[in-house]
Amino acid sequence: MMTDSQESAVPSRPSLGVRIGRIAFLVVAGIIVIAVAAAFFVTWTIQRSFPQTDGSVELDGLTAEVTVQRDDRGIPTITADSTDDLFYAQGFVHAQDRFFEMDFRRHVTAGRVAEMFGESQAGTDAFLRTLGWRKVAEAEVEAMDDTTRSYYEAYADGVNAYLASRSGADLSLEYAVIGLQNPDYAPEPWEPADSVAWLKAMAWDLRGNIEDETERSLLAAELSGGTDGEGTDPTATEDTLAKLYPDYPFDENPVIVPKISTVPTLGTDAEPAAFTPTETEGEVQQASTTIEWEETSSVIEAASVLVGDVGEGIGSNSWVVSGTLTETGMPLLANDPHLGASLPSVWYQVQLKCSTVDEACPFDVGGFSFSGLPGIVIGHNQKVAWGFTNLTTDVTDLYIERVEGDQYWRDGALVPLEESTETIKVAGGDDIELTIRSTVHGPLISGLTDDFTAIAGDPEPALEAETAAPTAPAPGSADDAEYAVSLRWTALDPGTAATAIFALSTAQDFEDFRYAASLFDVPAQNLIYADTEGNIGYQTPGRLPIRGAGDGWMPQPGWDSSYDWTGFIPFEELPVSYNPNSGYIVTANNAIVTDDYEYFLSRDWDYGYRAARIAHLIERRAAVAPLTAEDMREIQMDNEMWIGTQLASVMGDVDVSGAGPTEAVELLQGWDAQNTASSPAAAYANVLWSNLVQNIFGERAQPLPIDGQARLFTVVSAMLDDPSDPLWVNEQIDVDGMEQMLALSAQEAYDELAALQGTTVSRWNWGDLHAITLTSDTLGSSGIAPIEALFNRGPFPVSGGASVVNATGWELGVSYATTTVPSMRMVIDLSDLDASTWNHLTGASGHAYNEHYTDQTADWAAGIQKPWAYSAKAVKAAAVDTLVLIPAG
Repeated sequence: MMTDSQESAVPSRPSLGVRIGRIAFLVVAGIIVIAVAAAFFVTWTIQRSFPQTDGSVELDGLTAEVTVQRDDRGIPTITADSTDDLFYAQGFVHAQDRFFEMDFRRHVTAGRVAEMFGESQAGTDAFLRTLGWRKVAEAEVEAMDDTTRSYYEAYADGVNAYLASRSGADLSLEYAVIGLQNPDYAPEPWEPADSVAWLKAMAWDLRGNIEDETERSLLAAELSGGTDGEGTDPTATEDTLAKLYPDYPFDENPVIVPKISTVPTLGTDAEPAAFTPTETEGEVQQASTTIEWEETSSVIEAASVLVGDVGEGIGSNSWVVSGTLTETGMPLLANDPHLGASLPSVWYQVQLKCSTVDEACPFDVGGFSFSGLPGIVIGHNQKVAWGFTNLTTDVTDLYIERVEGDQYWRDGALVPLEESTETIKVAGGDDIELTIRSTVHGPLISGLTDDFTAIAGDPEPALEAETAAPTAPAPGSADDAEYAVSLRWTALDPGTAATAIFALSTAQDFEDFRYAASLFDVPAQNLIYADTEGNIGYQTPGRLPIRGAGDGWMPQPGWDSSYDWTGFIPFEELPVSYNPNSGYIVTANNAIVTDDYEYFLSRDWDYGYRAARIAHLIERRAAVAPLTAEDMREIQMDNEMWIGTQLASVMGDVDVSGAGPTEAVELLQGWDAQNTASSPAAAYANVLWSNLVQNIFGERAQPLPIDGQARLFTVVSAMLDDPSDPLWVNEQIDVDGMEQMLALSAQEAYDELAALQGTTVSRWNWGDLHAITLTSDTLGSSGIAPIEALFNRGPFPVSGGASVVNATGWELGVSYATTTVPSMRMVIDLSDLDASTWNHLTGASGHAYNEHYTDQTADWAAGIQKPWAYSAKAVKAAAVDTLVLIPAG
């Protein structure tokens, strides 16, 4: 038996709670240690790929020192003694900041994505291999002049110099993640064709009407089968298509070039007339639009003036105003290209400067480039500024081919298909053999996507709707004969856009600018111009087809050569404007010229309401005071939703039941029609619009297309003026007229918003509903949440909307989240280039967690642009990091 003293000397046994607490502490401590270690590992993995931006680096291949000065946003200014060193350094710097993006892009353009990400991408690769972008790029490199090719080769050398110094996760965090699934992957050396091929990808992004052409063809097939009592009458089908795809409203909205200027032919000694103020200096010429713009005291009154039609631009705003309208007496040029949202941004901001600007080294240029491509795409040099918007001309046509075995019909005879074989390599899987077949028009693309395959399966309705000329009957009656769809597209022929970039960068006057435009064939863009002499201008560039019997609005019979393209519009006959009397030029994907222009350009323009709004704001502000750069920035952020004004007007006469829906409709009565992020009325107006469109077109036994808000604004606007329109009746949702349709949509809009943001309507806001989540183009949509969290950012509240000047687009019937954006905004001040302002969607860096990964996004969302130093003195003062590239040895 223990004594009391012995018993007291024995340690007491810890209670169960204490023991559990100790175990829990040890487990938590272990987790913390593991978490800290993991954090250190992830941080080390992330940061080891960040580029060196200060000090010096020795590089093989340089002939002299190159200076890279970066400002507080990480934007580089590169200064070199020769063009070889200049573009070598640009390649090196692009690779420092964006190599994974570059590597991924070149796999896309070559149809080799499955090599990186496995079998899931094999279908995409098959389609891209069939288009053959990489082969076209190789042909363009081969055809380049020696000087231009040397720029691309020097750029590739610079990229490869960076690759020689790093590999795997040292290049980018993405390679560490890819290595978990595909450990054998390693980037190949860069080649000039890798650069040129990206222009094909941009051309595809801005390709024109191929989706509309496809959609119309499929709709014609559906309508021909009878829908809503319309039967199979081809005339009824044509009437429905014409209603759903109305013509451009030339009587309401402006064209870019109302009067084509007379300018000297390229290559002559004559000079275009210099800019001189007219006798109307200080006055403002009316825009070519016939809309009666007025200032009104309420949105309802405004609706009766503005009609309410709006166009959703898919390819940008740009405008230029002359010194007669500006405070400084010199031009201002504004541009904001609308593209799909991406992370990192599609643009890379950079300046390229020769130490001594002369014939041997002529570059002193700044602006936006594409990572992977040498030179500057949009920007200014010391004398000239330029901007782009999508031309929206029709440069793609679908042809329905009659195929028998390895032949196809052509003007009554069978001719052989062209065939080639490609091998698609698949990470972690077996190679896939792909046979590509082509006709005289281009590659056969049916069988690669559902839509093109569906057209081939039932082509007759589309051919019947093609009314430009009598359609030849389909030849052949053999049992093994079948239809296929081929694609004729300007971008599938070798061109000269890869050379035009450098001609733009070195242009010194309008003659030089037009020469550069003559080379800029694909993608076809509206090019605007301003110079330090006070001149402004516009030129239609591009390789624009001259068609035979058809107009490309619908697929055409490939077996009848009368429907072939017969050539391209001569450059000297393309629209041009130089110092117009109006004092400004506006392009917003609207019609370029009136219908009396000699050549057919398109039937699928944006509907011109953004262009009209911009022209109106320029005129209204200039009538009060001379225009400033701040005026240009404010116009870029204009959020007026024109269809919203018309909806607000008509909803005032609609009986809506229930306190909530009534309160919601009342929001519209005092609304300024601006889609500002904080606006409850903007949130309700957009949700009302979405429900209305889906109820009219989508909720039918046979749904009608609801994509393209520019088109739908125009269609619904006309319907709101016509209560007897049969489309107001929809038995599927038990609606028999316009008022019932509006009342139902108002109720559903309230219910939807109440579920998303609560029943207190004053707390609704458009910005959260319309927010943008920046998503990495690759691993950001992997489906693995921790990996997505590494690369994606947001959401960020956003103002604007579809079919407004601040064109932040969203998908009807899918989500209100922003999907397409003004990818960058710039305002160039020709009176002081250092005062020009710039911004783009994300930031200079493509490295997740780098300080410049998304450091411009908040300013982008708020419409804040910052000056960018251009002169040598200003660049030196703004530099926070300076890296000197030194020849090795």
